[in-house]
Amino acid sequence: MRTTPGYSSGADGSSGSDGSLTVSALSEFASDKTALSAYEACAAHIQRGELVVSSAGVFWLQTDPAQGCNTLWHLSDRGPARLGPQPLGIQSRVNGYGGGALAATDNGVFVVGEDQQIRFISLADGECTRLTDDPDAAFGGLVADKTRQRVLAVREADGHQQLVAVSLQGGQTLLHSGQDFYSAPAISADGHRLAWASWQLPDMPWVRTRLWTAYLSSTGFPDQCRDWPTPSEASVQQPVFDGNELWVLSDHDGWWQPWRVHTLGDGGWYPGGSPARDHANAPWQLGESHHCPTGAGGWARVRYCNGTGELWLTSGKTGNETRVARDYGDFRCLQAVGGSLYCIGRSATRLDAILRIDLQTGQADTIAGGEEAMPGVRAALPLDIEVPALDPGAAAIHGFFYTPRLASAELPPLILIAHGGPTSAAYPVFNPQIQYWCQRGFAVAEINYRGSSGFGRAFRLALKGRWGEVDVEDMERAADHLGSFGLADGRRVFIQGRSSGGYTALMAMIRSGRFAAGASMFGVTDPLRLRAMTHRFESGYLDWLLGAPEDFPERWRERTPLYHADRITSPMIFFQGGQDRVVVPEQTRAMIDAMKAAGRAPELHWFEQEGHGFRHQANQAGMLEWMFSFYRKHSQKANERAENLS
Repeated sequence: MRTTPGYSSGADGSSGSDGSLTVSALSEFASDKTALSAYEACAAHIQRGELVVSSAGVFWLQTDPAQGCNTLWHLSDRGPARLGPQPLGIQSRVNGYGGGALAATDNGVFVVGEDQQIRFISLADGECTRLTDDPDAAFGGLVADKTRQRVLAVREADGHQQLVAVSLQGGQTLLHSGQDFYSAPAISADGHRLAWASWQLPDMPWVRTRLWTAYLSSTGFPDQCRDWPTPSEASVQQPVFDGNELWVLSDHDGWWQPWRVHTLGDGGWYPGGSPARDHANAPWQLGESHHCPTGAGGWARVRYCNGTGELWLTSGKTGNETRVARDYGDFRCLQAVGGSLYCIGRSATRLDAILRIDLQTGQADTIAGGEEAMPGVRAALPLDIEVPALDPGAAAIHGFFYTPRLASAELPPLILIAHGGPTSAAYPVFNPQIQYWCQRGFAVAEINYRGSSGFGRAFRLALKGRWGEVDVEDMERAADHLGSFGLADGRRVFIQGRSSGGYTALMAMIRSGRFAAGASMFGVTDPLRLRAMTHRFESGYLDWLLGAPEDFPERWRERTPLYHADRITSPMIFFQGGQDRVVVPEQTRAMIDAMKAAGRAPELHWFEQEGHGFRHQANQAGMLEWMFSFYRKHSQKANERAENLS
């Protein structure tokens, strides 16, 4: 696919004659057969998600890097095969981030198309039938109601959400309304009981939610709806039934741990006996599954340890726990059917794998995916790093360090990556961009700064009112720590981030001269403007991150990169999509103008047809090429400055 035509200016404000991207920055590696080109790196990154399993088979969504869309796949008698009409892109946009765009029954699958309408694909004849004609609505969080041959969903329209059921004839039944936001529902195996979580503005779902249950009549209408208060303020997620017992993941005791809620008795909350670790990540998307019953009282659960996801099986007979699939660093979409557990496993050296794990032996087999990510190329592996806490009793900072694969006699330059979110996390899984940098002589570190998920409630909420402060402090501490141990050249440290990670990178460039250069990929430059234009899901998020602007006007001004462009004295490079509706293009344009007015010379690379997060392979590759040229140039300049001072 050709590069999207666009505007790409250098430091001098000039632009290419046709806006096209070149590969000249990679010329010195042309003869190195072990180096992964930018295009190869992006082409290799096939991602898989939203795994569902029924008696009809195993189904999942898979990205098409060339087309930038999600496609439906299933495990056929001849192996993995694409399913459904082409082209049929599948993606929910509920809450802006979607999730739950796929659900399976015994004779077909329900999907949400890119037009946000629900379709049913019959496995008998492959016919794809559109069930909803609701152009003002978006659907997500699909869950099959096999008892009634219908699908349950979150419906979003006109600034409101509802839980609904959609029949195979397209009829809609209202199940619940009145809450600002809804999670994907859970339905009991007998079809008689329903559970879900909800939350109200201004909260985000990782701050405070409410657990609800209802009974379903024989005709599928809800009855006896009620909520179940947690023992203390909490985020409750992923309700699931094990027979008649309802289990959830709640962090009211400090971590997202499993709890049994006695909804048929005293309403008590009873711990599941798991250790003090997060058993889920921040629920940005609907329908995630990090735990599931495996029968006879057994469980499969994901457990996060210093940022690494571990998969544990608990025996219902003995209570013994066994860690399985140790070659993987993260797990999603747990589903138990018969004597097997199915899930998506993510590792540092292979593409996303569809795993089938024998519940008796713990043996993990790859039934689809899991391809070698870079055939013939030696991958850099993640090393767990810990940055000691500044104060006694405070939490240490964790991350993952990747050593360069290009041999050199000198210490390597270092790229620090601030993950997006910011309430999210970095995981030790394959990232083609990291491999691209490591093969070109750079060390890379992804840092789970304070506010990241996976390290308990207190750590996650530490970002409240302190965005642009504690995250920046932790990035600076990580740079100093890695430099002090001789893992990287402390004079050649770069910082980069996407979206909110771009904001962290900009604030780091403003706060200190610690970094040789920085890169912002569709990063936030004006939080107040973002607050005025952001979508409903995150409409209260910025006030949580920075405090209400009317109460803390000086804080907002101090932490707005646009107002401090003159304080950025080191080089910056920016990447922006012209169709971005989250961080609108005007944010980046205004920052560029402010830096130029201050006498700076930022680089801007514009991709007119891209949105928030570049989806097209050629544009992803182009961004890598421009960044490499930028980092290489300023890495050399940093070396020259150091030599002149010696």
